[in-house]
Amino acid sequence: MSRWLAERAWLGGPGAAADVLLEESDGVLVSVSAGAGASAAGAERLSGLVLPGLVNAHSHAFHRALRGRAAGADFWQWRTGMYDVAARLGPSSYLALATAVYAEMLEAGITEVHEFHYLHQPLGMDDAVVAAAREAGIGLVLLDTCYLRAGFDDEPLSPVQRRFSDGDVDGWAARASGVAARHPGLVVGAAVHSVRAVDPASMAAVAAWAAERDVPLHLHLSEQPAENGACLAAQGMTPAEVAAEAGVLGPRTTAVHATHVSRSDVALLGGSGTGVCLCPTTERDLADGVGPAAALAAAGCPLSLGSDSHAVIDLFEEARAVELDERLATGRRGLHDPADLLAAATGGRSLAVGERADFLALSLDSARLAGFDPSAAAAHVVFSAAAPDVRDVVVGGRPVVREGRHLHVETAATLRSALAL
Repeated sequence: MSRWLAERAWLGGPGAAADVLLEESDGVLVSVSAGAGASAAGAERLSGLVLPGLVNAHSHAFHRALRGRAAGADFWQWRTGMYDVAARLGPSSYLALATAVYAEMLEAGITEVHEFHYLHQPLGMDDAVVAAAREAGIGLVLLDTCYLRAGFDDEPLSPVQRRFSDGDVDGWAARASGVAARHPGLVVGAAVHSVRAVDPASMAAVAAWAAERDVPLHLHLSEQPAENGACLAAQGMTPAEVAAEAGVLGPRTTAVHATHVSRSDVALLGGSGTGVCLCPTTERDLADGVGPAAALAAAGCPLSLGSDSHAVIDLFEEARAVELDERLATGRRGLHDPADLLAAATGGRSLAVGERADFLALSLDSARLAGFDPSAAAAHVVFSAAAPDVRDVVVGGRPVVREGRHLHVETAATLRSALAL
């Protein structure tokens, strides 16, 4: 059993508790006690504020190679640059890049990543992602993504897009099932790349595959107005309506972005219990727009956060951007409770008995967090903290980051090498 004494810890709600003893066995928290006294003797002390590990609910690891290299381009020009990066990656180079990106996430306090993985070809790309997560020491949910067509008119795939595809949904299912069989214990979920890239019958087959295995199902939804328009022209429905008709929506499902959903789409998503993953730093980087996050939450959609293209890897920034971007779009403040935004950043996880022993210690010594008030801890974290304030990170009871540095990966040097594509 490992034991830590947190100077302060966020256990939910607006404030933080003092002197919280965390005890772990086999990677799981078996005791969480606030106000610990003599019982904490011998425990490792964690100064600052301890939070549950952050959960990055939407990642494309290879997009990290585009940071700072696609300025001035619109979304579709940016996508051309992304295709160029994808065309140059093989299993070994992707292993190096993803390992470095996951180490960067860990140094930012992210202890679990949901990788929306669609770069499947050549053989070995799937296993490279799994190996990268293991080398870095981050928890992984591999969302194996179906990608079958270039557009609604069944436009053939371009040469680089063929690296994303298995030919048909049966080919996708066979390969995804093989990934799950090769990696027992790993959560291998499913993803529909988009209603543009997967026809409705195949979407239904992907949803059935996920339901049979009781695993997560994700899809990009209404990220771009152009895609919405093309969907309406081709199928007479919005992307959300197409997904609903194909049986994709529901409590197991997370719709990523949902930036350009209509009021009826919001009701459809909320009524089905579909989650929504917001990626504000990518959505602003690509000029996608600002989605109706408050309306989606009010309708019943659980919110999560992702760093998506990794224009920034900082889930504190993602959390505050949900509120601040919507303030700009609506002219209103106070649309989201800070504790709810922090819960979105932690994937709804908490420091509680039975939860995985994933947590981070946030330094309160920086100028950003000067004047920290424990009674308003959630607000201070959401509106003031940044990734460089993360000091220590524990995943499954094992220290991975100490004093802001990954214990096993020289993150900056590894990134520089991996990005020299």
